[in-house]
Amino acid sequence: MNEIWNLINEMSPYLLLGFGFAGILHAFVPARIYRRYLGGADFRSVLWAALIGVPLPLCSCGVIPTAMSLRKEGASRGATTSFLISTPQTGLDSILATAALLGIPFAVMRPVAALVTGLLGGLLVNYLTRCEPDESACSAQCASEQTAQKGFGRRLLDALRYGFVDMIQDIGRWLIIGLVIAGLIAVFVPDDFFLKYAGTPLASMAVVLAISIPMYVCATGSIPIAAALMLKGITPGAALVLLMAGPASNMASMLVIRKVMGRKTMWIYLLSITLGAIGFGLIIDYLLPVEWFTQSIVQSHACCHEQPALFKVICSVVLGVLLIYALIKRFTRKNDTTMDKREFKVDGMMCNHCRANVENAIKSVEGVTDVTVDLASGTASVQGNASDESIIQAISDRGYSAAKK
Repeated sequence: MNEIWNLINEMSPYLLLGFGFAGILHAFVPARIYRRYLGGADFRSVLWAALIGVPLPLCSCGVIPTAMSLRKEGASRGATTSFLISTPQTGLDSILATAALLGIPFAVMRPVAALVTGLLGGLLVNYLTRCEPDESACSAQCASEQTAQKGFGRRLLDALRYGFVDMIQDIGRWLIIGLVIAGLIAVFVPDDFFLKYAGTPLASMAVVLAISIPMYVCATGSIPIAAALMLKGITPGAALVLLMAGPASNMASMLVIRKVMGRKTMWIYLLSITLGAIGFGLIIDYLLPVEWFTQSIVQSHACCHEQPALFKVICSVVLGVLLIYALIKRFTRKNDTTMDKREFKVDGMMCNHCRANVENAIKSVEGVTDVTVDLASGTASVQGNASDESIIQAISDRGYSAAKK
């Protein structure tokens, strides 16, 4: 518990700042801006997808419905893949938290690696699937803007709600899990456990990669795990492999990509993440001064045993209150149970991005007058005269499965 508390004190100011930036991006950048630059199977669309994805604070489950929505609205297969790879690896919140706990060099390498791997995956998909038909043309219903113009005050409230409620609902559990795992590693893993890999960085990267790809961990939650592993003797390059591969993929995302975009795209997606993680890991271990990546972590570990500053403690308390509020709100949200509403069971929703995507998909169906989606129970409550089949099809088009209750 002492190790976990020390980690929270180091990260909380940067996490709060990052959540604020996340809300501003969500509320003040129109969705049409993203769609405008992602169409076309060319280098420009792939580059824009990676550039847009790098600062967005979406986890690997949250990025799936977002990417599927962009795909439905006209994004090319390569641009969608680039967005899928680059977005979950990093974000404004995780960059700031990385700088706080692992140092500036790691904070610089993460977005660079995310950008390069996103470009690699997107270009490979465009090249290797160029002969396959691309059915991403968007319909008038799906391309239309769902949100009306809002004033500055309303957008500011949306930014606060998204950054400090919705975002914390999405990654709060995984952030806590990451901190707990880091604390357990720091206490229970022997100091010499990874020494046998010290002379063979490639072997340690392979071990970390095999564990990271199927595992779910958000970009922010992976930071304390990487820090704890480095203190146990793992190389900085292998730590970067965890920071890249852990957030970029998990079993759920692989299955959705295979279903919506095909088996070939899924394998290219995994290959790009693997090659990129190992390549940047080898660059750190063999081409860059190791002191750049170890000095900050040692200083951070030493500071963790000093009395934390009052400001950090206040930030940690605020973050704790927000976590408790967001998680309670997530699991106590109730549906409107009006009698004339039909209910559908939706499988595959993992975060508020999923919930919003399902809501927008159902709203786009002609005849739907009202819809409420409850994330905790996985239930969509729909009002209107639209057919059950059209509602289920709209949900399926976004990568989820649904059935009438």
